[in-house]
Amino acid sequence: QVQLVESGGGLVQAGDSLRLSCAASGLTFSSYNMGWFRQAPGKEREFVAAIRWSGGSPRYADSVEGRFAISRDNAKNTVYLQMISLRPEDTAVYYCAATTANWSVVVQSVVYEYWGQGTQVAVSS
Repeated sequence: QVQLVESGGGLVQAGDSLRLSCAASGLTFSSYNMGWFRQAPGKEREFVAAIRWSGGSPRYADSVEGRFAISRDNAKNTVYLQMISLRPEDTAVYYCAATTANWSVVVQSVVYEYWGQGTQVAVSS
């Protein structure tokens, strides 16, 4: 059974930092491009960041560029999202996802085959 399990979310103040982790099992982790998405209450799920199977060519949404960094450790079957300078508008449930789709389409949530359960990030003013 394929499982993606996010962790590291919590309640923080604006300007703080947080690191999310996503542990994968049941799949050949190094064969998948990995992505992070988020969904705030009343809003659609949106792309946050993605990283190639090799760990290269990270891609970010404009809203998080320069503040968030995605990375992966294929030996640990884990992908990370380091978040700094958090803002209240970053408040959302953050989801980890895996896809075998081409890199050109990784911003589209529909191409991801596997999803985690999500971890809550709440940023107060």
